[in-house]
Amino acid sequence: MAEPRPPYLPPPLVLGSLGLHAAALTAVALAPRLWPHLAAVLFADHVLLATASLTPRGRLLGPNLTRLPEGAARRGEVSHTFDDGPDPEVTPRVLDLLETAGARATFFCIGRRAEAWPDLAAEIARRGHRVENHTYHHPNTFAFFLPPGLQEEIGRTQDVLERVTGRRPRYFRPPAGFRNPFVDWVLHRSGLRLVSWTRRGFDALERDPGKISRRLLQGLAPGDVLLLHDGLALRDGGNPVVLEVLPRVLDALAARGLRSVPFEESGR
Repeated sequence: MAEPRPPYLPPPLVLGSLGLHAAALTAVALAPRLWPHLAAVLFADHVLLATASLTPRGRLLGPNLTRLPEGAARRGEVSHTFDDGPDPEVTPRVLDLLETAGARATFFCIGRRAEAWPDLAAEIARRGHRVENHTYHHPNTFAFFLPPGLQEEIGRTQDVLERVTGRRPRYFRPPAGFRNPFVDWVLHRSGLRLVSWTRRGFDALERDPGKISRRLLQGLAPGDVLLLHDGLALRDGGNPVVLEVLPRVLDALAARGLRSVPFEESGR
């Protein structure tokens, strides 16, 4: 039987914001003439919350895992992560490249795509990679969702991925890394941890494999978490750009004595 989760405690920024709103309502009730000043304070608070929501690697809205644990770094490990799959054309070729290099990775899968290609999602897990949660529809407006919508996107994907892989995800990555103050609470309820990255290639925006590779490799250190995309992939000419980038990165890791492992927050 799973151990019960501890009660949820909002992060300090969210607690402070709630307290500020409560204090402002009380102040307006007692001294209505102060409302312009209080509105300015609340506006500044909302700007801060919005900035935190649009900072993918930030921790103001709750815990955010951006690196492997120190034990993994000491062993010379990094973690490849892939978003937006599975894709019936690209994902099998990514899996073959990883297998040839003896590398293991983490795939943050879109629920509806895993539901459309369940055998492919299962194959990712069968080859020793992790399959984790990246929402069901990958909505670009995810950071504006209220808790019921967040729960639907996250919980539905949990059920799909458990059904097709036999394992319930432990980690979650929101679309583009953007989230709002409610996400931390929904993740707590779902038993998930938020994962972002140490460095990203921007291969969802950039078509030049050389530029993407340099972003990933310049300053690369043991323990880093790398982000690429096996779904909705841009193309370099006729080839999905990730298939041009991944061999370069894997070769560079081997030359530096580093190896890619699935993401895991706790050391072994």
